[in-house]
Amino acid sequence: MTSVLYDAQGPRAKRRNVLYTAVFLVVLAALVWWVYKALDDKDQLAWALWKPFFSGTEAYSTYIWPGLRNTLKAAALAMVIALPLGAVLGIARLSDHVWVRVPAAVVVEFFRAIPVLVLMIFGLALFAQYTDVSSDDRPFYAVVTGLVLYNASVLAEIVRAGILALPKGQSEAAMAIGLRKNQVMRLVLLPQAVTTMLPAIVSQLVVIVKDTALGGAVLTFPELLASANTMAGYYGNTIASLAVVGVIFVIVNFSLTSFASWLEGRLRRGKKSTGAVLGAQDVADIAGTAAGADPAGTAAGVGDVDGARK
Repeated sequence: MTSVLYDAQGPRAKRRNVLYTAVFLVVLAALVWWVYKALDDKDQLAWALWKPFFSGTEAYSTYIWPGLRNTLKAAALAMVIALPLGAVLGIARLSDHVWVRVPAAVVVEFFRAIPVLVLMIFGLALFAQYTDVSSDDRPFYAVVTGLVLYNASVLAEIVRAGILALPKGQSEAAMAIGLRKNQVMRLVLLPQAVTTMLPAIVSQLVVIVKDTALGGAVLTFPELLASANTMAGYYGNTIASLAVVGVIFVIVNFSLTSFASWLEGRLRRGKKSTGAVLGAQDVADIAGTAAGADPAGTAAGVGDVDGARK
């Protein structure tokens, strides 16, 4: 049987795929055994090294939870600031006014080209020299500043690309019924682009969560990875501590992507048409409500598209 996407596999192709699958499983099993053997030879699988995570809550209450709390606090604050800032910069890059579009492009390209770690170090020096923020709080502020500046620039490009990916006829049709440009962006383009942009936005939010570890490695910010290093020094179980922290990062990021997938599906289902047929009066009423005018005024404005665009 032939599919519309590809030709059905023949007997030889099926045997070849089965062979490839078997070889891959054998190689994977050998790799897992090699890792297990290497850890066992170094006594890294001894129960004494893993016991703190399975008997008692001292490791979690003293090290893991405080570090995770700082990680989530820094990431959440950076997300709350970077998302709207990135949206504003992305929309500004699409402006018809040069005095708006050019400065927004300069800001986005500048901060997008600088490594986030450099921005964090710069932020730490800035807060140390020009503010009265205490030395204990400076790493937190520096981490959030670096994350916001870098990720807002990346999110601005995501927003701009998502809007430009929409068919040009969407904005032309909206302007034809009398909507101004800001109404077209707010009521027509952005609601449609959000669903398209959501996977890329979530990927960038995952990057924010992971990049908080840079602050712990360089700026002594007590986030999850820094707490794991302290915990490993106390218990003498570096491999076990890093493995547990790695699992926690996977759980946090997987929860974030799962929520985003659910939200994307809900948005897509909510945008499906009901199939209802609208009459001429219904269309006029909708256009008049959106444009802030009565149906008659909207109908008169349709003939002057250039004036409506202004």
